[in-house]
Amino acid sequence: MSLRHSLLVKFMTVISAVLLITMFISVVVNVRFQRQITQENSLHEADYFSETILRSTYYQMLADDREMLYRMIDEVGAMSGIRRIRLFNKDGVINFSTDKQEIGTVLQHTSEGCSICHLDAGAPLAFAPTAARGRTFYDENGEMFLGVTKAIYNDPSCYTADCHYHSLEHELNGILDVQISLKNRMAQVDVFRNYFVVLTCVLLVLLFVALLLLTKRLIITPVNVLLEHQRRISAGDLSSSIEDAPRDELGELARGANEMTRNLKASQDEIRNWTNTLEARVDERTEQIQKMQSTLARSERLASLGELVAGIAHEINNPLTGILMFSSMAGETPGIDKQLKDDLSTITRETERCAGIVKGLLDFGRESIPYKTFTSVNSILDKTLALVEHQTLFQNVKIIRDYDFGLPDLEVDPNQLEQVFMNIFINGAQAMPTGGELSLRTWCEDQWLMVVISDTGCGIPDEIRERIFDPFFTTKDQQGTGLGLSVSYGIVENHGGDIRVESSVEKGTAFTVRLPLENDNKSAEA
Repeated sequence: MSLRHSLLVKFMTVISAVLLITMFISVVVNVRFQRQITQENSLHEADYFSETILRSTYYQMLADDREMLYRMIDEVGAMSGIRRIRLFNKDGVINFSTDKQEIGTVLQHTSEGCSICHLDAGAPLAFAPTAARGRTFYDENGEMFLGVTKAIYNDPSCYTADCHYHSLEHELNGILDVQISLKNRMAQVDVFRNYFVVLTCVLLVLLFVALLLLTKRLIITPVNVLLEHQRRISAGDLSSSIEDAPRDELGELARGANEMTRNLKASQDEIRNWTNTLEARVDERTEQIQKMQSTLARSERLASLGELVAGIAHEINNPLTGILMFSSMAGETPGIDKQLKDDLSTITRETERCAGIVKGLLDFGRESIPYKTFTSVNSILDKTLALVEHQTLFQNVKIIRDYDFGLPDLEVDPNQLEQVFMNIFINGAQAMPTGGELSLRTWCEDQWLMVVISDTGCGIPDEIRERIFDPFFTTKDQQGTGLGLSVSYGIVENHGGDIRVESSVEKGTAFTVRLPLENDNKSAEA
Protein backbone atom coordinates (compact mmCIF):
# COMPACT_ATOMS: atom_id res chain seq x y z
CA MET A 1 0.00 0.00 0.00
CA SER A 2 1.51 3.36 -1.04
CA LEU A 3 2.05 6.03 1.57
CA ARG A 4 -0.31 8.51 -0.10
CA HIS A 5 -3.09 5.96 0.03
CA SER A 6 -2.44 5.00 3.66
CA LEU A 7 -5.35 5.46 6.00
CA LEU A 8 -2.95 6.52 8.76
CA VAL A 9 -1.45 9.27 6.59
CA LYS A 10 -4.87 10.57 5.59
CA PHE A 11 -6.18 10.49 9.13
CA MET A 12 -3.12 12.11 10.68
CA THR A 13 -3.01 14.76 7.95
CA VAL A 14 -6.55 15.81 8.71
CA ILE A 15 -6.01 15.70 12.46
CA SER A 16 -2.76 17.65 12.17
CA ALA A 17 -4.39 20.30 10.01
CA VAL A 18 -7.26 20.68 12.46
CA LEU A 19 -4.90 20.87 15.43
CA LEU A 20 -2.60 23.33 13.66
CA ILE A 21 -5.43 25.64 12.65
CA THR A 22 -6.96 25.42 16.13
CA MET A 23 -3.67 26.17 17.84
CA PHE A 24 -2.89 29.03 15.44
CA ILE A 25 -6.26 30.64 16.06
CA SER A 26 -5.77 30.15 19.81
CA VAL A 27 -2.34 31.83 19.69
CA VAL A 28 -3.59 34.77 17.62
CA VAL A 29 -6.66 35.32 19.79
CA ASN A 30 -4.73 35.03 23.06
CA VAL A 31 -1.91 37.34 21.93
CA ARG A 32 -4.36 39.94 20.67
CA PHE A 33 -6.38 39.70 23.85
CA GLN A 34 -3.22 40.02 25.97
CA ARG A 35 -2.10 43.06 23.93
CA GLN A 36 -5.52 44.64 24.34
CA ILE A 37 -5.57 44.00 28.11
CA THR A 38 -2.03 45.40 28.40
CA GLN A 39 -2.98 48.57 26.52
CA GLU A 40 -6.14 49.03 28.55
CA ASN A 41 -4.23 48.59 31.83
CA SER A 42 -1.55 50.97 30.61
CA LEU A 43 -4.24 53.50 29.70
CA HIS A 44 -5.81 53.35 33.13
CA GLU A 45 -2.41 53.58 34.80
CA ALA A 46 -1.48 56.55 32.64
CA ASP A 47 -4.79 58.22 33.42
CA TYR A 48 -4.19 57.56 37.11
CA PHE A 49 -0.66 58.96 36.71
CA SER A 50 -2.07 62.12 35.08
CA GLU A 51 -4.56 62.50 37.90
CA THR A 52 -1.69 62.13 40.38
CA ILE A 53 0.27 64.92 38.65
CA LEU A 54 -2.74 67.24 38.72
CA ARG A 55 -3.41 66.59 42.38
CA SER A 56 0.27 67.00 43.26
CA THR A 57 0.45 70.39 41.51
CA TYR A 58 -3.00 71.56 42.54
CA TYR A 59 -1.84 74.17 45.05
CA GLN A 60 0.93 75.43 42.80
CA MET A 61 -1.70 76.10 40.10
CA LEU A 62 -3.98 77.89 42.62
CA ALA A 63 -1.05 80.04 43.74
CA ASP A 64 -0.06 80.59 40.15
CA ASP A 65 3.44 79.37 41.13
CA ARG A 66 4.43 78.40 37.66
CA GLU A 67 8.10 77.96 38.40
CA MET A 68 7.43 75.33 41.05
CA LEU A 69 4.75 73.76 38.85
CA TYR A 70 7.07 73.41 35.88
CA ARG A 71 9.90 72.15 38.09
CA MET A 72 7.70 69.40 39.55
CA ILE A 73 6.50 68.39 36.08
CA ASP A 74 10.12 68.27 34.85
CA GLU A 75 11.09 66.02 37.73
CA VAL A 76 8.19 63.70 36.99
CA GLY A 77 8.97 63.75 33.24
CA ALA A 78 12.53 62.66 33.99
CA MET A 79 11.22 59.32 35.26
CA SER A 80 12.00 56.21 33.22
CA GLY A 81 9.40 55.38 30.61
CA ILE A 82 8.05 58.99 30.36
CA ARG A 83 8.48 60.46 26.86
CA ARG A 84 7.14 63.89 27.67
CA ILE A 85 4.56 65.83 29.67
CA ARG A 86 3.07 69.02 28.37
CA LEU A 87 0.42 71.61 29.18
CA PHE A 88 -1.54 73.47 26.52
CA ASN A 89 -4.62 75.67 26.63
CA LYS A 90 -7.90 75.23 24.87
CA ASP A 91 -6.56 77.12 21.86
CA GLY A 92 -3.79 74.56 21.38
CA VAL A 93 -0.89 76.75 22.56
CA ILE A 94 1.72 74.67 24.42
CA ASN A 95 2.46 76.61 27.59
CA PHE A 96 4.85 74.05 29.02
CA SER A 97 6.51 70.81 27.92
CA THR A 98 9.33 68.63 29.13
CA ASP A 99 10.44 68.89 25.50
CA LYS A 100 11.51 72.55 25.61
CA GLN A 101 11.61 72.89 21.84
CA GLU A 102 7.85 72.71 21.45
CA ILE A 103 6.96 75.34 24.11
CA GLY A 104 4.93 78.09 22.50
CA THR A 105 3.93 76.08 19.46
CA VAL A 106 0.28 75.77 18.52
CA LEU A 107 -1.39 72.39 17.98
CA GLN A 108 -3.95 71.90 15.23
CA HIS A 109 -7.36 70.48 15.93
CA THR A 110 -6.28 67.32 14.08
CA SER A 111 -3.13 66.92 16.11
CA GLU A 112 -2.77 64.13 18.62
CA GLY A 113 -4.15 65.17 21.91
CA CYS A 114 -6.66 67.58 20.28
CA SER A 115 -8.58 65.35 17.95
CA ILE A 116 -10.21 63.51 20.85
CA CYS A 117 -12.37 66.57 21.57
CA HIS A 118 -12.46 68.15 18.13
CA LEU A 119 -14.26 65.26 16.47
CA ASP A 120 -15.85 67.29 13.65
CA ALA A 121 -16.36 70.87 12.48
CA GLY A 122 -18.77 71.60 15.35
CA ALA A 123 -18.09 72.76 18.89
CA PRO A 124 -15.47 70.76 20.80
CA LEU A 125 -16.42 68.37 23.55
CA ALA A 126 -16.01 69.59 27.09
CA PHE A 127 -15.89 66.10 28.52
CA ALA A 128 -14.45 62.93 26.93
CA PRO A 129 -14.45 59.38 28.32
CA THR A 130 -11.23 57.76 29.46
CA ALA A 131 -11.06 55.37 26.50
CA ALA A 132 -11.43 58.26 24.05
CA ARG A 133 -8.66 60.28 25.78
CA GLY A 134 -6.06 57.61 25.15
CA ARG A 135 -4.07 57.03 21.96
CA THR A 136 -1.16 54.92 20.81
CA PHE A 137 1.46 56.02 18.31
CA TYR A 138 5.00 55.27 17.19
CA ASP A 139 7.98 57.65 17.08
CA GLU A 140 10.53 57.90 14.29
CA ASN A 141 12.44 54.93 15.78
CA GLY A 142 9.36 52.72 15.71
CA GLU A 143 8.91 52.68 19.51
CA MET A 144 5.32 52.46 20.70
CA PHE A 145 3.95 55.09 23.07
CA LEU A 146 0.67 55.73 24.87
CA GLY A 147 -0.64 59.27 25.16
CA VAL A 148 -3.32 60.33 27.65
CA THR A 149 -4.90 63.77 27.85
CA LYS A 150 -6.42 65.05 31.04
CA ALA A 151 -8.64 68.16 31.08
CA ILE A 152 -8.00 70.86 33.75
CA TYR A 153 -11.47 72.21 34.45
CA ASN A 154 -12.34 75.68 35.76
CA ASP A 155 -13.73 74.80 39.15
CA PRO A 156 -14.84 77.42 41.77
CA SER A 157 -11.45 77.43 43.49
CA CYS A 158 -9.98 78.68 40.24
CA TYR A 159 -12.30 81.50 39.30
CA THR A 160 -12.66 82.75 42.94
CA ALA A 161 -8.96 82.70 43.85
CA ASP A 162 -7.22 85.97 44.80
CA CYS A 163 -3.97 85.15 43.07
CA HIS A 164 -5.32 85.06 39.56
CA TYR A 165 -8.63 85.08 37.85
CA HIS A 166 -10.34 82.81 35.35
CA SER A 167 -13.62 83.89 33.85
CA LEU A 168 -16.65 82.00 35.05
CA GLU A 169 -17.73 81.37 31.46
CA HIS A 170 -14.61 79.29 30.78
CA GLU A 171 -15.17 75.57 31.41
CA LEU A 172 -11.65 74.49 30.54
CA ASN A 173 -8.47 76.08 31.87
CA GLY A 174 -6.07 73.78 30.01
CA ILE A 175 -5.08 70.23 29.12
CA LEU A 176 -2.40 67.96 30.58
CA ASP A 177 -0.91 65.58 28.01
CA VAL A 178 1.21 62.68 29.30
CA GLN A 179 3.07 60.35 26.93
CA ILE A 180 4.57 57.12 28.31
CA SER A 181 6.54 54.37 26.58
CA LEU A 182 4.95 50.92 26.04
CA LYS A 183 8.24 49.30 25.15
CA ASN A 184 8.58 47.24 28.34
CA ARG A 185 4.93 46.27 28.41
CA MET A 186 4.94 45.24 24.74
CA ALA A 187 8.13 43.31 25.39
CA GLN A 188 6.21 41.38 28.07
CA VAL A 189 3.45 40.76 25.54
CA ASP A 190 6.06 39.47 23.07
CA VAL A 191 7.50 37.19 25.76
CA PHE A 192 4.01 35.88 26.46
CA ARG A 193 3.44 35.39 22.76
CA ASN A 194 6.71 33.50 22.30
CA TYR A 195 6.04 31.38 25.37
CA PHE A 196 2.54 30.62 24.18
CA VAL A 197 3.77 29.74 20.68
CA VAL A 198 6.43 27.38 22.09
CA LEU A 199 3.92 25.82 24.49
CA THR A 200 1.45 25.42 21.64
CA CYS A 201 4.07 23.77 19.43
CA VAL A 202 5.07 21.38 22.23
CA LEU A 203 1.43 20.51 22.90
CA LEU A 204 0.86 20.09 19.16
CA VAL A 205 3.78 17.67 18.88
CA LEU A 206 2.66 15.74 21.99
CA LEU A 207 -0.92 15.53 20.72
CA PHE A 208 0.29 14.46 17.29
CA VAL A 209 2.48 11.70 18.74
CA ALA A 210 -0.26 10.57 21.14
CA LEU A 211 -2.87 10.52 18.37
CA LEU A 212 -0.44 8.73 16.06
CA LEU A 213 0.22 5.98 18.61
CA LEU A 214 -3.42 5.63 19.63
CA THR A 215 -4.61 5.64 16.02
CA LYS A 216 -2.05 3.04 15.04
CA ARG A 217 -2.86 0.88 18.08
CA LEU A 218 -6.65 1.17 18.09
CA ILE A 219 -7.49 1.63 14.39
CA ILE A 220 -4.64 0.96 11.96
CA THR A 221 -3.44 -2.32 13.50
CA PRO A 222 -6.96 -3.91 13.65
CA VAL A 223 -7.67 -2.65 10.12
CA ASN A 224 -4.40 -4.16 8.84
CA VAL A 225 -5.31 -7.46 10.53
CA LEU A 226 -8.68 -7.38 8.77
CA LEU A 227 -7.02 -6.57 5.45
CA GLU A 228 -4.52 -9.43 5.87
CA HIS A 229 -7.39 -11.77 6.75
CA GLN A 230 -9.27 -10.62 3.64
CA ARG A 231 -6.19 -11.20 1.45
CA ARG A 232 -5.77 -14.74 2.79
CA ILE A 233 -9.46 -15.45 2.21
CA SER A 234 -9.18 -14.07 -1.34
CA ALA A 235 -6.19 -16.37 -1.88
CA GLY A 236 -8.35 -19.35 -0.83
CA ASP A 237 -6.96 -19.87 2.68
CA LEU A 238 -10.18 -20.47 4.63
CA SER A 239 -8.23 -21.57 7.71
CA SER A 240 -7.44 -17.93 8.43
CA SER A 241 -8.84 -16.54 11.68
CA ILE A 242 -8.55 -13.25 13.56
CA GLU A 243 -7.44 -13.77 17.15
CA ASP A 244 -7.77 -11.37 20.10
CA ALA A 245 -10.32 -9.08 18.46
CA PRO A 246 -10.89 -5.81 20.41
CA ARG A 247 -14.19 -5.16 22.18
CA ASP A 248 -15.38 -2.39 19.88
CA GLU A 249 -16.88 -1.91 16.42
CA LEU A 250 -13.69 -3.15 14.73
CA GLY A 251 -13.75 -6.19 17.00
CA GLU A 252 -17.36 -6.83 16.03
CA LEU A 253 -16.30 -6.58 12.39
CA ALA A 254 -13.45 -9.06 13.04
CA ARG A 255 -15.78 -11.54 14.74
CA GLY A 256 -18.21 -11.18 11.82
CA ALA A 257 -15.35 -11.89 9.40
CA ASN A 258 -14.43 -15.03 11.39
CA GLU A 259 -18.03 -16.21 11.31
CA MET A 260 -18.23 -15.57 7.56
CA THR A 261 -14.98 -17.50 7.05
CA ARG A 262 -16.27 -20.46 9.06
CA ASN A 263 -19.48 -20.50 7.03
CA LEU A 264 -17.50 -20.34 3.78
CA LYS A 265 -15.24 -23.17 4.94
CA ALA A 266 -18.24 -25.28 5.95
CA SER A 267 -19.86 -24.66 2.57
CA GLN A 268 -16.61 -25.46 0.77
CA ASP A 269 -16.13 -28.65 2.78
CA GLU A 270 -19.70 -29.67 2.04
CA ILE A 271 -19.23 -29.00 -1.68
CA ARG A 272 -15.92 -30.89 -1.65
CA ASN A 273 -17.55 -33.77 0.22
CA TRP A 274 -20.39 -33.86 -2.30
CA THR A 275 -17.85 -33.80 -5.12
CA ASN A 276 -15.78 -36.58 -3.59
CA THR A 277 -18.79 -38.77 -2.84
CA LEU A 278 -20.80 -37.90 -5.95
CA GLU A 279 -19.84 -41.08 -7.77
CA ALA A 280 -20.64 -43.18 -4.71
CA ARG A 281 -23.98 -41.39 -4.28
CA VAL A 282 -24.79 -41.92 -7.94
CA ASP A 283 -23.91 -45.63 -7.64
CA GLU A 284 -25.99 -45.89 -4.46
CA ARG A 285 -28.98 -44.19 -6.05
CA THR A 286 -28.57 -46.34 -9.18
CA GLU A 287 -28.50 -49.46 -7.02
CA GLN A 288 -31.66 -48.28 -5.23
CA ILE A 289 -33.39 -47.67 -8.54
CA GLN A 290 -32.31 -51.08 -9.79
CA LYS A 291 -33.65 -52.70 -6.62
CA MET A 292 -36.93 -50.83 -7.00
CA GLN A 293 -37.13 -51.88 -10.64
CA SER A 294 -36.27 -55.45 -9.68
CA THR A 295 -38.93 -55.40 -6.94
CA LEU A 296 -41.50 -53.96 -9.33
CA ALA A 297 -40.62 -56.52 -12.01
CA ARG A 298 -40.81 -59.30 -9.44
CA SER A 299 -44.24 -58.11 -8.29
CA GLU A 300 -45.51 -57.91 -11.86
CA ARG A 301 -44.00 -61.30 -12.63
CA LEU A 302 -45.53 -62.86 -9.54
CA ALA A 303 -48.94 -61.38 -10.35
CA SER A 304 -48.86 -62.64 -13.93
CA LEU A 305 -47.46 -65.98 -12.96
CA GLY A 306 -50.01 -66.31 -10.17
CA GLU A 307 -52.88 -65.94 -12.62
CA LEU A 308 -51.26 -68.44 -14.97
CA VAL A 309 -50.48 -71.14 -12.40
CA ALA A 310 -53.88 -70.72 -10.73
CA GLY A 311 -55.58 -71.55 -14.02
CA ILE A 312 -53.25 -74.48 -14.76
CA ALA A 313 -53.53 -75.84 -11.22
CA HIS A 314 -57.30 -75.67 -11.35
CA GLU A 315 -57.33 -77.63 -14.62
CA ILE A 316 -54.86 -80.26 -13.34
CA ASN A 317 -56.41 -80.65 -9.91
CA ASN A 318 -59.55 -82.52 -11.13
CA PRO A 319 -57.66 -85.23 -13.14
CA LEU A 320 -55.19 -85.69 -10.29
CA THR A 321 -58.07 -86.19 -7.87
CA GLY A 322 -59.48 -88.94 -10.12
CA ILE A 323 -56.10 -90.62 -10.53
CA LEU A 324 -55.45 -90.50 -6.80
CA MET A 325 -58.92 -91.92 -5.97
CA PHE A 326 -58.84 -94.78 -8.50
CA SER A 327 -55.18 -95.72 -7.81
CA SER A 328 -55.96 -95.91 -4.09
CA MET A 329 -59.06 -98.04 -4.71
CA ALA A 330 -57.17 -100.31 -7.13
CA GLY A 331 -54.32 -100.78 -4.64
CA GLU A 332 -56.80 -101.99 -2.00
CA THR A 333 -58.33 -104.63 -4.29
CA PRO A 334 -57.96 -108.16 -2.68
CA GLY A 335 -55.69 -110.65 -4.42
CA ILE A 336 -53.92 -108.10 -6.55
CA ASP A 337 -50.47 -108.93 -7.82
CA LYS A 338 -47.74 -107.66 -5.49
CA GLN A 339 -45.77 -106.01 -8.28
CA LEU A 340 -48.92 -104.29 -9.49
CA LYS A 341 -49.75 -103.23 -5.95
CA ASP A 342 -46.28 -101.69 -5.55
CA ASP A 343 -46.72 -99.84 -8.82
CA LEU A 344 -50.13 -98.57 -7.71
CA SER A 345 -48.59 -97.41 -4.42
CA THR A 346 -45.95 -95.50 -6.37
CA ILE A 347 -48.67 -93.93 -8.51
CA THR A 348 -50.62 -92.97 -5.40
CA ARG A 349 -47.57 -91.50 -3.70
CA GLU A 350 -46.49 -89.44 -6.68
CA THR A 351 -50.07 -88.35 -7.31
CA GLU A 352 -50.26 -87.12 -3.70
CA ARG A 353 -47.00 -85.18 -4.26
CA CYS A 354 -48.42 -83.66 -7.42
CA ALA A 355 -51.58 -82.77 -5.50
CA GLY A 356 -49.42 -80.98 -2.90
CA ILE A 357 -47.68 -79.06 -5.64
CA VAL A 358 -51.03 -78.13 -7.19
CA LYS A 359 -52.30 -77.00 -3.77
CA GLY A 360 -49.20 -74.80 -3.42
CA LEU A 361 -49.85 -73.40 -6.88
CA LEU A 362 -53.42 -72.58 -5.94
CA ASP A 363 -52.27 -70.91 -2.70
CA PHE A 364 -49.69 -68.94 -4.64
CA GLY A 365 -52.10 -67.82 -7.33
CA ARG A 366 -54.94 -67.03 -4.99
CA GLU A 367 -54.20 -63.67 -3.22
CA SER A 368 -55.88 -64.16 0.14
CA ILE A 369 -57.19 -61.15 2.07
CA PRO A 370 -55.28 -60.67 5.37
CA TYR A 371 -57.41 -60.60 8.51
CA LYS A 372 -55.60 -57.98 10.56
CA THR A 373 -55.68 -57.49 14.30
CA PHE A 374 -53.42 -55.54 16.64
CA THR A 375 -50.79 -58.07 17.65
CA SER A 376 -47.29 -58.10 19.09
CA VAL A 377 -44.71 -59.14 16.52
CA ASN A 378 -42.56 -60.57 19.33
CA SER A 379 -45.40 -62.92 20.32
CA ILE A 380 -45.87 -64.04 16.68
CA LEU A 381 -42.16 -64.92 16.54
CA ASP A 382 -42.40 -66.89 19.80
CA LYS A 383 -45.51 -68.80 18.62
CA THR A 384 -43.81 -69.68 15.35
CA LEU A 385 -40.67 -70.87 17.15
CA ALA A 386 -42.84 -73.01 19.45
CA LEU A 387 -44.10 -74.89 16.37
CA VAL A 388 -40.67 -75.71 14.96
CA GLU A 389 -38.02 -75.65 17.68
CA HIS A 390 -38.80 -79.23 18.80
CA GLN A 391 -38.45 -80.65 15.30
CA THR A 392 -35.43 -82.81 14.47
CA LEU A 393 -34.22 -80.12 12.06
CA PHE A 394 -33.70 -77.68 15.00
CA GLN A 395 -32.03 -80.12 17.43
CA ASN A 396 -28.52 -78.65 17.00
CA VAL A 397 -29.65 -75.09 16.41
CA LYS A 398 -29.20 -72.53 19.18
CA ILE A 399 -31.93 -69.91 19.14
CA ILE A 400 -30.99 -66.39 20.31
CA ARG A 401 -33.69 -63.81 21.01
CA ASP A 402 -32.90 -60.07 21.11
CA TYR A 403 -36.30 -58.42 21.34
CA ASP A 404 -37.20 -54.79 21.91
CA PHE A 405 -40.00 -55.22 24.43
CA GLY A 406 -41.11 -51.63 23.98
CA LEU A 407 -42.40 -52.27 20.46
CA PRO A 408 -45.95 -51.15 19.72
CA ASP A 409 -48.56 -53.65 18.55
CA LEU A 410 -49.09 -53.73 14.79
CA GLU A 411 -52.29 -54.26 12.82
CA VAL A 412 -51.30 -57.46 10.93
CA ASP A 413 -52.59 -60.91 10.05
CA PRO A 414 -50.86 -63.19 12.63
CA ASN A 415 -51.42 -66.37 10.61
CA GLN A 416 -49.84 -64.96 7.48
CA LEU A 417 -46.85 -63.60 9.39
CA GLU A 418 -46.44 -67.01 11.07
CA GLN A 419 -46.24 -68.50 7.58
CA VAL A 420 -43.57 -65.95 6.61
CA PHE A 421 -41.46 -66.54 9.72
CA MET A 422 -41.95 -70.33 9.42
CA ASN A 423 -40.51 -70.35 5.88
CA ILE A 424 -37.50 -68.29 6.96
CA PHE A 425 -36.90 -70.40 10.08
CA ILE A 426 -37.00 -73.67 8.11
CA ASN A 427 -34.71 -72.29 5.39
CA GLY A 428 -32.26 -71.17 8.07
CA ALA A 429 -32.27 -74.55 9.84
CA GLN A 430 -31.83 -76.38 6.54
CA ALA A 431 -28.74 -74.18 5.86
CA MET A 432 -27.22 -75.45 9.15
CA PRO A 433 -27.44 -79.30 8.94
CA THR A 434 -24.63 -79.73 11.50
CA GLY A 435 -25.95 -77.03 13.84
CA GLY A 436 -25.44 -73.33 14.37
CA GLU A 437 -27.16 -70.20 15.68
CA LEU A 438 -30.50 -68.75 14.65
CA SER A 439 -30.76 -65.13 15.91
CA LEU A 440 -33.95 -63.07 16.13
CA ARG A 441 -33.78 -59.33 16.68
CA THR A 442 -36.54 -56.68 16.69
CA TRP A 443 -36.43 -52.87 17.02
CA CYS A 444 -37.97 -49.66 15.62
CA GLU A 445 -36.22 -47.51 13.05
CA ASP A 446 -37.87 -44.31 11.76
CA GLN A 447 -41.40 -45.36 10.74
CA TRP A 448 -40.61 -49.09 10.46
CA LEU A 449 -40.62 -52.11 12.74
CA MET A 450 -37.58 -54.19 11.89
CA VAL A 451 -37.33 -58.00 12.26
CA VAL A 452 -33.95 -59.55 11.44
CA ILE A 453 -33.64 -63.35 11.31
CA SER A 454 -30.04 -64.47 10.76
CA ASP A 455 -28.33 -67.84 10.68
CA THR A 456 -24.74 -69.03 10.64
CA GLY A 457 -25.27 -71.47 7.79
CA CYS A 458 -23.58 -71.95 4.44
CA GLY A 459 -24.83 -68.66 2.97
CA ILE A 460 -26.26 -67.91 -0.45
CA PRO A 461 -24.05 -67.21 -3.49
CA ASP A 462 -24.57 -63.87 -5.21
CA GLU A 463 -25.87 -65.41 -8.45
CA ILE A 464 -28.55 -67.29 -6.52
CA ARG A 465 -29.49 -64.53 -4.04
CA GLU A 466 -31.09 -62.42 -6.77
CA ARG A 467 -33.54 -65.25 -7.62
CA ILE A 468 -34.58 -66.65 -4.23
CA PHE A 469 -37.93 -64.82 -4.32
CA ASP A 470 -38.77 -66.08 -7.80
CA PRO A 471 -41.58 -68.68 -7.83
CA PHE A 472 -40.54 -72.34 -8.35
CA PHE A 473 -36.88 -71.48 -7.80
CA THR A 474 -35.28 -73.95 -5.41
CA THR A 475 -31.87 -75.47 -4.70
CA LYS A 476 -33.30 -78.42 -2.71
CA ASP A 477 -33.77 -80.81 -5.65
CA GLN A 478 -36.92 -82.82 -4.93
CA GLN A 479 -37.44 -81.54 -1.37
CA GLY A 480 -39.07 -78.17 -2.16
CA THR A 481 -41.48 -76.46 -4.52
CA GLY A 482 -39.65 -73.08 -4.66
CA LEU A 483 -42.80 -71.22 -3.56
CA GLY A 484 -42.14 -70.58 0.15
CA LEU A 485 -40.16 -67.34 -0.13
CA SER A 486 -42.27 -66.14 -3.07
CA VAL A 487 -45.45 -66.50 -1.01
CA SER A 488 -43.74 -64.91 2.00
CA TYR A 489 -42.66 -61.92 -0.07
CA GLY A 490 -46.21 -61.42 -1.30
CA ILE A 491 -47.60 -61.56 2.24
CA VAL A 492 -45.17 -58.95 3.57
CA GLU A 493 -45.77 -56.74 0.53
CA ASN A 494 -49.54 -56.91 1.17
CA HIS A 495 -48.80 -55.61 4.69
CA GLY A 496 -47.04 -52.56 3.21
CA GLY A 497 -43.52 -53.83 3.93
CA ASP A 498 -40.71 -55.65 2.23
CA ILE A 499 -38.09 -58.38 2.75
CA ARG A 500 -34.38 -57.83 2.25
CA VAL A 501 -31.64 -60.44 2.35
CA GLU A 502 -27.91 -60.19 3.03
CA SER A 503 -25.67 -63.23 2.79
CA SER A 504 -22.02 -64.24 2.80
CA VAL A 505 -20.93 -67.68 1.68
CA GLU A 506 -19.77 -69.88 4.61
CA LYS A 507 -20.77 -67.12 7.07
CA GLY A 508 -24.53 -67.05 7.04
CA THR A 509 -27.66 -65.27 5.86
CA ALA A 510 -29.80 -62.50 7.36
CA PHE A 511 -33.41 -61.82 6.32
CA THR A 512 -34.77 -58.38 7.25
CA VAL A 513 -38.55 -58.02 7.37
CA ARG A 514 -39.74 -54.38 7.48
CA LEU A 515 -43.30 -53.61 8.55
CA PRO A 516 -44.77 -50.09 8.72
CA LEU A 517 -45.61 -48.80 12.21
CA GLU A 518 -48.69 -47.00 10.86
CA ASN A 519 -51.42 -48.91 9.04
CA ASP A 520 -51.34 -48.33 5.28
CA ASN A 521 -54.91 -48.10 4.01
CA LYS A 522 -53.87 -49.26 0.61
CA SER A 523 -52.22 -52.40 1.88
CA ALA A 524 -55.09 -53.03 4.23
CA GLU A 525 -57.58 -52.95 1.40
CA ALA A 526 -55.37 -55.31 -0.58
